Amino acid sequence: MKKVLIGLIVGLMATTMAQASGDAASGKSKVVACGACHGADGNSMAPSFPKLAGQNARYLIKQMNDIRCGALSADQQKAQKCSGRSVPTMAGQLDNFSAEDIADIAAFYSEQQASGGQSKAALVAKGEEIYRAGIRSKSVAACTACHSPTGKGNAPAGFPALSGQHSDYVAAQLRAFRAAADGLEGRSNDGDIKIMRDIAYRMSDSEIDAVASYINGLH
Repeated sequence: MKKVLIGLIVGLMATTMAQASGDAASGKSKVVACGACHGADGNSMAPSFPKLAGQNARYLIKQMNDIRCGALSADQQKAQKCSGRSVPTMAGQLDNFSAEDIADIAAFYSEQQASGGQSKAALVAKGEEIYRAGIRSKSVAACTACHSPTGKGNAPAGFPALSGQHSDYVAAQLRAFRAAADGLEGRSNDGDIKIMRDIAYRMSDSEIDAVASYINGLH
């Protein structure tokens, strides 16, 4: 299992090597509208909107590009060879941004300090076990393999930081990956390797809720 996971990680890293270098100072003036949902410094107050503060730039750039791609038709996505991510609340928000703008925005958020959260006491033990050891009986790999023991992610590989992220948001994304893996409308922008879809597909609602809660308090 470990060898398989390493192979998947290496493969995904190979697909995310290209990354623009942004300017955080320039990015500050470009995130004013973003603050309505994500907070002025990237620490959203609403649990349904992700915290962006402290997130690695490579991941943010990919997600913004994927969201823009998600607004295109299936034929347009195929023509542009992009992997779309449908986020209705982001409709139109990135339309007028250039690649440089997106890189600047990502640079700004990556330099902000992420706020922490709190795990539900009743879910800590189960959530920590899943995060650190996975679920052996279901061949679910430990989250630490890609997101690090501290939840800081892996910036060079573009794996997102999870530490302190809203549990509602994390749980919603895991369920979206699971739905896509089941052939339903969901989230499928984890590439051809399908790491997150494969993992989420094997998880129950209670397991998703437990690990999402643990992640919220991991900081």
